[in-house]
Amino acid sequence: MATTTTAADKAPTLPKEVFGLEVTNHELLKLAYDSYLANSRTASATTKTRGLVRGGGKKPWKQKGTGRARFGSSRNPIWRGGGIVFGPLGNENYTKKISTTAKRQATRQALSLASQANKVHVLDVNTTGKTSEVIAFLDKNKFTRKTLIVVNEKTPELLRATNNIQNVLLISTTYLNVYHILNADAIVLSKASLPILKSWLVKEEV
Repeated sequence: MATTTTAADKAPTLPKEVFGLEVTNHELLKLAYDSYLANSRTASATTKTRGLVRGGGKKPWKQKGTGRARFGSSRNPIWRGGGIVFGPLGNENYTKKISTTAKRQATRQALSLASQANKVHVLDVNTTGKTSEVIAFLDKNKFTRKTLIVVNEKTPELLRATNNIQNVLLISTTYLNVYHILNADAIVLSKASLPILKSWLVKEEV
């Protein structure tokens, strides 16, 4: 049985450059959050224009003499069953771009807010690949809701042990983002991930 570490054990001090920011404006967090959702969106919705709708080749009625408005096709957009005007075509680009500096700043802000809310825990999840070991770790530390586990390396054992646990997400350190941080009720950082997190998020501006 693999050993587990509890939240009561002594943990390294969180670097203030990453976890000690004073967040007074949440606009950047909102921008980074929306950017993640927009970049994850796929253009799967499609509609047919009047040229793509089947039928409508015959003129509904003659041009003159009926007293009705002239129409050349029953697939006119204003008719039921007609084409769609300005509808999605499946090639839309919904991505929202923000700079790398802004992303890092937003991630630091999100981590700072999580730290202030006592959601950040520096613990190593040791497992031989058994799901029961990770469940025991979560129960022992009272992580009962959405838990984000941040590790330096996704080992096959960790992947196998966490894949089937509801409300648990395993993520590599450099893939940490505002969306996952803000949606997590508990963030478990491995000790090895702290220096990597600091070197990634805190860089000297040239």
